[in-house]
Amino acid sequence: MPSKSHAKRNLPDPRLLAERGLRESGPVPRNTKARRTVTVNLAESPLSWLHARGHLSDRQMLAGETLRRDYESAALGPHVTMSWENIPIGRQKRAAPSGLNRNERMMSAKARFDNALFALGPDLSDIAWRVICVGESMPSAEREMSWPVRSGKLVLKIALDRLVTFYRIAG
Repeated sequence: MPSKSHAKRNLPDPRLLAERGLRESGPVPRNTKARRTVTVNLAESPLSWLHARGHLSDRQMLAGETLRRDYESAALGPHVTMSWENIPIGRQKRAAPSGLNRNERMMSAKARFDNALFALGPDLSDIAWRVICVGESMPSAEREMSWPVRSGKLVLKIALDRLVTFYRIAG
């Protein structure tokens, strides 16, 4: 169902929506028929889902998004083609490059990411990496780590609070 603002302007709905079947203990296998269904947004990250429902503060959300951005920036491959970033214009003297080049930005993001995970420690970095960086759902992460149901959200909030301190997010 399109959002109201998109329906009024006859624009396509930008969300990736899908119907998922439910049963008492989780999603229904493909071959069985579900009694109840739910519409899910496939483009929504687990972190934004928690934030939209009031489980995370704005500072926690920003810290998580900063970690995810560092993770994604660090995962980019090296720049192997010609760089057009500092092309001289006309016959002016060429100045020193401003800022970092792409490889330096990648290395800087990798260092920030590694330092953030080190600041979290081995226990908190696992849930942070799974949910924030990889986008694994909270129930799936809890199952993979053999944690009790609904314990992952509490541990993730503790990890996000440490990330707020690490990234020095004011609030």
